Amino acid sequence: MSGLRETIAERGPGEIAVTDGRTALTWSELDTVLDRAIGVLRGLDTGPAGRVAVLAHNSTETVVAHAAIALAGLSAVPVSAHLKPGEVEYVLTVAQARVVLAGPETLEVAVQAAAAVGDFDVLAWRSASSADVRGWESLLAAAPDVPAALDLVPRPPLMFTSGTTGRPKPVEQPPTTFPGGADVRELLERLRANPLAAFSPHLVVGPLHHTGPLTAVRLLLAGTPLVVLPRFDAEGVLRAVQEHRVAASVMVPTHFARLLALPEQVRKAYDTSSLRKVVHTGAACPVELKRRMIAWWGPILDEAYGGTEVGTTNSIDSIEWLAHPGSVGRAVPPYEVLVLDADGRTLPPGTTGRLCFRDATGRGLVYADPSHGKDADLPPDVFTLGEVGHVDADGYVYITDRVSDLVVSGGVNVYPAEVEAVLTAVPGVVDAAAFGVLHEEMGEELRALVVVADPALTAQALLEHCRAHLAHYKCPRLLTVVDELPRTAMGKLDKRALRAQHGAGVAVSG
Repeated sequence: MSGLRETIAERGPGEIAVTDGRTALTWSELDTVLDRAIGVLRGLDTGPAGRVAVLAHNSTETVVAHAAIALAGLSAVPVSAHLKPGEVEYVLTVAQARVVLAGPETLEVAVQAAAAVGDFDVLAWRSASSADVRGWESLLAAAPDVPAALDLVPRPPLMFTSGTTGRPKPVEQPPTTFPGGADVRELLERLRANPLAAFSPHLVVGPLHHTGPLTAVRLLLAGTPLVVLPRFDAEGVLRAVQEHRVAASVMVPTHFARLLALPEQVRKAYDTSSLRKVVHTGAACPVELKRRMIAWWGPILDEAYGGTEVGTTNSIDSIEWLAHPGSVGRAVPPYEVLVLDADGRTLPPGTTGRLCFRDATGRGLVYADPSHGKDADLPPDVFTLGEVGHVDADGYVYITDRVSDLVVSGGVNVYPAEVEAVLTAVPGVVDAAAFGVLHEEMGEELRALVVVADPALTAQALLEHCRAHLAHYKCPRLLTVVDELPRTAMGKLDKRALRAQHGAGVAVSG
């Protein structure tokens, strides 16, 4: 068997293991499909790197693909379904992958990218076989019903990170995210120790090419049933929670904003009392937004701060957060938090500086390509995720901004995140972004873009609000109301796109 014997005994072979509203598999059916999928994957030429790319939208098949790759002792390469052929070609080439699994929506892009790479297998579900494509279902149907070996050595997925600040960099999921083990049997044992596995079923709302949503695949292998949303839909989330009595999920602040943007009567129409744990990650959550979510769903929100490269470095539950609003929590093992000045000296509590972490295991920050490296001025076991912040006397960390987003105007440091927090606290403001553009006299000037739900909120009124709550040098010189802001699927603002569209590299007089 694929390793699900214990789960089948506990859950029952006929209970639903994973559903996306279109396709559902019981635990018994999942076990059979995984055995066959593992056999298919082990029979392919995956090259010395043993990597298999997955380029697909959320679906039952996408979950099965990731699970089968892990159990087959291969390394999954999650690829964003929004990438263009040239971008996918770059990922496949850097990953040294020779196989890509695709869905019908991404098949054309997968075929084009694979053709450009050459010597490549494209497998696709819900798609007919052709000269360029092998049908996933037909391969599974032809595979023998042979129990998968559990003595294979598991390999961590290869993720691509920092796509909004430069070309994506490959990084293997760290041990804090993918626990590994001597063999697949030990991997499954370690996965069952995940505290989130105690809450079922689990709802997948984010795209399955990001670290947070991919937690669901590991939970499935730990015996947690999954409900997969093909795409995020605010009311669809509430409907799924009520229909399936969902207990847990992983979300980002953008999801919270869209849920709270639903009319009150819609929010009240659904029973969300089954929810017991919602982990949020991906981007900073505005204080008032989080307060409103806790008031609605109760103190069930756990925040996880960290990065794809290192996993979770800090965490905080709702009770702690209400006592320390705005904090991303205290450091979690094996990490210790440090705040350093420009010369690398440790700063005292309450002092803002470069936020760094020491890894007690000595691993630190490791990229798949050594040329990407880490900060040369830091010890091997110390790394930074590029943020500025401070730690209070109780050890709680507060993020001020990203180092790359810092604006120096007239020689004074201005942190855009502080401006964004003031703007998003205004009732009727849906989203906000602050960023710097070149200025011939000041060096840089701060601009802001705001999305509003209330047409009465004019740019002038919002500027006056900033002036009432911020020192004059922190206020944006120009504020514009827009329809939407460029955000990644995990909720991060694409500041590079904002600068390119609104004045980066072009000196403005003022």
